[in-house]
Amino acid sequence: MKKIVPIILLLFVMGLSAQTPRAFKAGEWLKFRIHYGILNASYATLHLKTDTIKGKPVYHVVGRGKTTGFASIFFKVDDTYESYFGQDDGKPYRFIRKIDEGGYTKDIEIDFDYTKNKALLKDNKNNKQYDFTIHDQVQDLVSAAYYLRDRYDADDLVVGESIGMDMLFDDDGVYKFKLKFLGIDTIRTKFGKVECLKFRPYVQSGRVFREQESLTLWVSNDLNKIPVRIKADLAVGSIKADLDGYNGLKNQFKIIMD
Repeated sequence: MKKIVPIILLLFVMGLSAQTPRAFKAGEWLKFRIHYGILNASYATLHLKTDTIKGKPVYHVVGRGKTTGFASIFFKVDDTYESYFGQDDGKPYRFIRKIDEGGYTKDIEIDFDYTKNKALLKDNKNNKQYDFTIHDQVQDLVSAAYYLRDRYDADDLVVGESIGMDMLFDDDGVYKFKLKFLGIDTIRTKFGKVECLKFRPYVQSGRVFREQESLTLWVSNDLNKIPVRIKADLAVGSIKADLDGYNGLKNQFKIIMD
């Protein structure tokens, strides 16, 4: 139940595609149903829109997650993640992270300045600021998902090999994200059977995840490369997230009919 939106976003990061038709468009909306053990714990959504920052056309994606019903009695989660990234270059220009997970809170804003190769992180909760040195290939947690969907070819993936990326989304500094491709798998969903790319990302063990290889991710093997399922072993219990609804996809969502 913890880390609802970031877990979904890690799943979303696995969308790897480089086809001429873009993998997404403004208006795309995804909804996920989160199960914590036997409980239907919460829902999370991702909504992609357009905006401008200092005259530059950007995409603006908002990710929200919140516990509902019986599960909220035991652990309340209310998370919001936002990213503004270039429509032409995919670079993040602004990132917002506001979370409340059972009393564990963060309120962070990051502004990326590529002319100075610097990122200014504002910790609004603790009234602190941090300067980080960056390069033009760094991504935030949200923008990375869309960047990879548009710029990587699934046909080039090799089973057992890993992909790396530098991310900045917290005051810990630049985080070296890595995931392993496990192959192609067909799974049953509420929409029917879906052929997926299967991944194993390496995460930080500790407060949330039990081990570095606690996550397994499934992403649709089509032009959209949208997240379909995630399973994770947490420090306490386990979690499962399934795609529950979608709207405004750029390409056809391929479903295998029996």
